[in-house]
Amino acid sequence: MPRVFIFNEQISLKVFILNGNLFKKRKIFVYMVDRELLKEVAVDQRISIIGKELGIPRSAIKRVSEVIGYPHVVVISGIRRCGKSTLLRQIINKFYNDDEFLYINFEDERLRDFDAGEFNKMYEVMISLFGKKSTIFMDEIQNVEGFELFVRRFHEQGFKIFITGSNANLLSRELGTKLTGRYVRIDLHPFSFLEFLKMENVEYDERSMYQTEKRIEIMKAFDDYLRRGGMPEFLRYDDGEILLRTYEDIVLKDIVVRYGLENVKMIRDLYGHLISHLSDKFSYNSLRKIVGAGSTTTIQNYIHYLEEANFCSILQRYEHSLKKQIISSKKFYLTDHGFVHFISTRLTKDKGKKLENVVLNHLRSKGEIMYFERGGECDFITIEGNEVTSAIQSTWKLDEENRTREVNGLLNAMKEFGLEEGIIVTYDTEEEIIIDDMKIHVVPAWKWIMSIGE
Repeated sequence: MPRVFIFNEQISLKVFILNGNLFKKRKIFVYMVDRELLKEVAVDQRISIIGKELGIPRSAIKRVSEVIGYPHVVVISGIRRCGKSTLLRQIINKFYNDDEFLYINFEDERLRDFDAGEFNKMYEVMISLFGKKSTIFMDEIQNVEGFELFVRRFHEQGFKIFITGSNANLLSRELGTKLTGRYVRIDLHPFSFLEFLKMENVEYDERSMYQTEKRIEIMKAFDDYLRRGGMPEFLRYDDGEILLRTYEDIVLKDIVVRYGLENVKMIRDLYGHLISHLSDKFSYNSLRKIVGAGSTTTIQNYIHYLEEANFCSILQRYEHSLKKQIISSKKFYLTDHGFVHFISTRLTKDKGKKLENVVLNHLRSKGEIMYFERGGECDFITIEGNEVTSAIQSTWKLDEENRTREVNGLLNAMKEFGLEEGIIVTYDTEEEIIIDDMKIHVVPAWKWIMSIGE
């Protein structure tokens, strides 16, 4: 068979046809996906997405409704298996009547060799099967190198494009170079407690917290949520292997393979230590010594990769000086506290730390979050613009042993930022404390979440 020279402008890769479909140059292999295979994939995936259960209505659908009329590309990012495909299913049903769309999922193993230069072929296949549509959904698109070129071209042609991915910063970085100012990002998280209540068919309204039977039902559900977390697939099947596989996929596929890392043991030791010391303060140098890394830069990079994969949040200490903030101790939290039970090496799982993690995750939509430390620690302050808008302390219970510490830590933050009221979120303690005209509301976590909503 004669060799045929091909130049692909989109990915700037020169290759040769060998044996009909294998391309090689300088030890780079590219496989062309057969058109018939693409038809099979397109039909299977359309049947699959339309046949997918609508699931629990996600709170993120409200944000989608706000931006769907914009010409921008919509980027939906979130940890693996948090329900991104289900959210797409809800969007397709609610806004496109299960018809006026094209859909492709790049997690399909039949597309593992899909190349950015074949987007045109895929599009031609889909319109030959389903007709011309002006909206395209692309699931887990970060698996295709150079995807942003296709997205930009079709966006410029007037298509409405939704894309999902598990790596928020990778998507933002690639799109930022080609679509600056022309995309909006929606972060999807595991189920919040309010979404968990919907899943458990626990109905509630503003009066529920004052009705004894309903309050008991909600408190029981909160106990379950605190134990299990909010990962939808795990909640459905109650199989811990699902969370373990998700974690393994993040470590191996999203981090080790993507960034070409070799010291897998050190990475596992580092992540295991952080998860086992949930919400504890750490420094990059202390972690370097614990796992035996050669430099703090290595530790910073490994943690950054985990954060990029939407698995965790790193909380900074509030400082007026940016330099002090950079070098100050950080705190580690999980995107979903359900992982603790299956990954933490501690024999006893601290319920207070899981509660604190729940509080942080519920604060995510309230602005930037930091912790404050001046002669005592306040777990969270929320910042909107340049203004600190609230101070929140989290503790399992408020008793004689910790009362002075928790109250003073919160008061210090309230005084620093001129706040008249503060909150201490607990498991079940409830009271009101007034000191020097400053009011502290001590409130159970379930009631606090229900009072401020999503």
